[in-house]
Amino acid sequence: MTATIVPVATTTSARRTARPIPLARLVSVELRKMFDTRSGFWMLVSIGILTPISAGSVVVFAPDNEVTYESFTRATGFPLSVILPMIAILAVTSEWSQRSGLTTFTLVPHRGRVIGAKAIATLLVGLGSVALAFAVGALGNVVGSALAGVDTVWDISMSMAPQMVLFNLIGMAIGFTLGVVLRSSAPAIVAYFVVSLVLPGLLVLLAQVRPWFADLQSWIDWNETQVALLEGAMDTGEEWAMLGSTTMIWIVVPLVVGLLSLRRSEVK
Repeated sequence: MTATIVPVATTTSARRTARPIPLARLVSVELRKMFDTRSGFWMLVSIGILTPISAGSVVVFAPDNEVTYESFTRATGFPLSVILPMIAILAVTSEWSQRSGLTTFTLVPHRGRVIGAKAIATLLVGLGSVALAFAVGALGNVVGSALAGVDTVWDISMSMAPQMVLFNLIGMAIGFTLGVVLRSSAPAIVAYFVVSLVLPGLLVLLAQVRPWFADLQSWIDWNETQVALLEGAMDTGEEWAMLGSTTMIWIVVPLVVGLLSLRRSEVK
């Protein structure tokens, strides 16, 4: 008697390859996180509240000869110059200050993709906020000139408008960079006000007491190039080179250093 060996059928299931989370989904998540937190929510709400109030202040306080589109746009853009950098800071530091970094970087181990999504989300919020400021400024210009009984003046040229947009985006980039470098909300916010309010005065003082530094100030002082952008006065190649120099010093180099540190730092 011989035994018959019956082969047992075996099935093998192919291992599923995990697909990376699409960048668009990461950006949408970061945008939602900006609205979900109380601090981020009220930052964005304050833009919607302060922008029309700033436009109304031009109608109430500005003389008739200054009721122009540029005046309204500058007024509506002033709150943005303060709030947008704070939004950029909180967008980065939220992972550490709210202790959600461990969850985020577990779901998306590639920290560079997360920071890139935060940067894109911050850029979208900045562009949307600036567009709102231009729109409210246009409405205020029409209404304000009608109330003042003067002609409606549209005095922002096609070359000046992009410079004003760039002014706000660079301010956000400074905040974003400080968030990446410090990764803590309070120190980053304090550092931003030091860089934007205290440091320019120190550089001006240094240029006055050290003549050799006077020629270098424009290549180092990012506040000076920001003022030129806001006024739409970037007309020469040298001025754009100065903007590139200050951007490299205050944004590019610190951001690269911060990203290298962030990718290796421990998240608790």
